[in-house]
Amino acid sequence: MSESASDTVEVHIDTESLIAAAAARFVEVVVAAQTERGTASVVLTGGGTGIGLLELVRKSPGDIDWSNVDFFWGDERFVPAEDAERNDLQAHQALLDHVPVDPARVHQVAASDGEYPDPIEAAAEYSTAVHAYLAEHGAFDLHLLGMGGEGHINSLFPHTDAVREEHELVVAVTNSPKPPPVRVTLTLPAIRRARHVVLVVGGAAKAEASAAAISGADPVEIPSAGAVGLESTTWLLDQDAASGLQLPD
Repeated sequence: MSESASDTVEVHIDTESLIAAAAARFVEVVVAAQTERGTASVVLTGGGTGIGLLELVRKSPGDIDWSNVDFFWGDERFVPAEDAERNDLQAHQALLDHVPVDPARVHQVAASDGEYPDPIEAAAEYSTAVHAYLAEHGAFDLHLLGMGGEGHINSLFPHTDAVREEHELVVAVTNSPKPPPVRVTLTLPAIRRARHVVLVVGGAAKAEASAAAISGADPVEIPSAGAVGLESTTWLLDQDAASGLQLPD
């Protein structure tokens, strides 16, 4: 199997249990990181499961010290700050506005109506924050990922320049096949700077891509195949998303 082979695959009976497992993993990784190093970092994802798990973490945060967590986003839609499409706006509504986070440790991508109206400039500004954090801490603790039906993660779509990027940690995407077309995204090299990568995937439409990625597909064809953590890579799937896998009885 290739370097993209997963460490762990968990199959859950339905979406509710899938999201609950993802929330529990969030708490587990953050608390363990804070116990070991005093601080933790999480790269968030959007979408229904990504936001749903934040709502559950809000309700059951365990021993998380919110004042010592850095938050980043795997990607962001380059739209105005108050646009409902913004991943950061949804995350604030689900979690961040309700817990005592340090605003200086919430690292958002600039909005299209903000200080950096050009997506390339916004990507450069976000890259500066990402590089500064990694220079000090070495790695993110947790990178959460959803996945599209064709295998995209963050805003890394099959056969695009962004998924082929081998050096830059952050790039602008100006022709996303999924609207909105302009985005800022972390790349595969950035994902691979996380100690723990967790992919949270539900639905039969994602079964083929999940099976291909877990089997070690080429990340240019199935971007999620390139999501590999430094210490662990965990696929959390519901039964529909796992239907293409050859699992032991």
